[in-house]
Parts: sequence; C-alpha cells; structure tokens
Amino acid sequence: MRKPIPQSLSQAQKYFSDPENCRRLRWQGKVTCPICGSQDVTWLAAARLWKCYSPHPRAKFSLKSGTIFEDSPIAIEKWLTAMWMLVNRKTPVTAAELQRTITVTQKTAWFMLHRLRLALQDLSASKPGGEIEMDEAFLARRKSSASPRLRV
Repeated sequence: MRKPIPQSLSQAQKYFSDPENCRRLRWQGKVTCPICGSQDVTWLAAARLWKCYSPHPRAKFSLKSGTIFEDSPIAIEKWLTAMWMLVNRKTPVTAAELQRTITVTQKTAWFMLHRLRLALQDLSASKPGGEIEMDEAFLARRKSSASPRLRV
C-alpha cells in the first residue's frame, strides 16, 4: 500500500525517514541501475547499497546515485525534507530555518538551498503553456494567434 505524500512538515519528516518511501519516490517500480538501466540488481544490506550485475565500472549504487544529491554526504531524508519545504511553502525558506528544522549547520543548509534552487531552476527552463495554477490564481494564455506587440 502506497502512503500519501505528506501534507505537513512533521508528516514529511516521518515519511522521508522511511527508506522504503524514498526508494518508491526514486524508482516507481523495480530498482534500476542509474548507469546502464539494468534491473538485474541486488540489495547489499551491510553496505546499504545496490549492486548491478551488468559489467561496468560502477556496479554499486545508492538512492542518491545519478541525482543532484549524489556527491553529498548529507542523508537523503534530509535532502527530501528540504526539497519538500522549498516547494510546498509560499514564503521563501531561509538557511537558518532549514538549519533548525533538519538539524544541520547553517553552512550546510545554505549549500542545500542553493543546490535545490539551482536544480529547480534547470527544471523550469522551458516555458509552460496552457492553463497554470499558482498560489490560488489562474493564469491562461490568450487564444488569439497574433502575438502582442511591445511598445517602446
């Protein structure tokens, strides 16, 4: 049974502290190797890693492999809680607030926020189309084919 996505910060912290929920978010179905895409993998409990049986140099991988979190020593549950805070708030999240919430240093919180914002910025590179809901407001493009002219 799939648990619903959390609606509050305390629910988010509980939800992301479960490794099974994090695995389901990363791989909706079967775990696949981020290098070759093979599903011939095994969980290595002692190392808390998966091992791919396809021949390539980086056979062992984790939940963070192949993501923006890959080269970070920060736990995945802290990253996902920070991401939840960033995308589910109307007001900006400060480094001091993140520091208190997920118990990291302010320098670490600042680094996490910058990396998450950069990742979200890359996702929004293409312009959205159609009807968009944003902060209780509905915005839609005009249906006319003529583009508006700019006046200088």
